[in-house]
Amino acid sequence: MPIKVLIADDDALIREGLKIILEMDSDFIVEACVENGLKALENCLDYDIDVALLDIRMPVMDGVQAVREIASKTTARTLILTTFDDQEFITEAIKNGARGYLLKNTPPDKIKAAIKLVYSGSSVMQDIVLDKLKQGLTADKGSSLDRTLFSERELQVMEAISEGLSNREIAQKLFISEGTVKNYITSILNKTALTHRTQIAIYYINGGKS
Repeated sequence: MPIKVLIADDDALIREGLKIILEMDSDFIVEACVENGLKALENCLDYDIDVALLDIRMPVMDGVQAVREIASKTTARTLILTTFDDQEFITEAIKNGARGYLLKNTPPDKIKAAIKLVYSGSSVMQDIVLDKLKQGLTADKGSSLDRTLFSERELQVMEAISEGLSNREIAQKLFISEGTVKNYITSILNKTALTHRTQIAIYYINGGKS
């Protein structure tokens, strides 16, 4: 069944370009193209949207606020696609529930792959975005964490996530199975009240502040 996508961007050329790119692939159906965050929210409330692809700066309601409203009020998963790589935007979007953060110079195939990952429940963040996040946050990442909350292995998993490693790469690094990595991630999410692994990266890099 095709993934039902909503595109929200105040640039009509971007909206229509993304629509053409996605609809050339039978794995996607573009249910709506809108120019602001409020219309994105309204469409996600009224229709069965799987993934909302959102710009950051839009009139009426920006992408960060739209992410918060969509994540809290609908079942749609949100993915930011923007030209802005400001650390504040990245942090706020992820904290508010965005499942990923991509820049608009991302090749079309990678955008489509990211939508599929977000739809499947995973999270996505470009290396350049993660690097920007690391630069802007605490230099001694993880240093001010309350380490009594976590086992040593959980801390190792958190650090690896903050480095951008996949579950498979973490498993190889720590010499454990991918299933065990997933169990540790579930435990970390339960202890921190976070909802996905990208939020774990921010939590760890920022010394326990989500």
